[in-house]
Amino acid sequence: MSQLTAKELSSFQDLLSGEELLIKKFKMLAEATTDVELKAQFTDIANHHQQHFDTIYEQLQ
Repeated sequence: MSQLTAKELSSFQDLLSGEELLIKKFKMLAEATTDVELKAQFTDIANHHQQHFDTIYEQLQ
């Protein structure tokens, strides 16, 4: 990846922070519910955001 500006790096950090927060929230919701279907949906959503996080992070390497 070419050299990024400070503003671009800051934007990437904001994206990563947002994805990380969503991962934590949906994992917490999955752990807190006793409904099997909701637990599966929350886990799927957390995994989806983990994929987003991983993709963004890979772009920075």
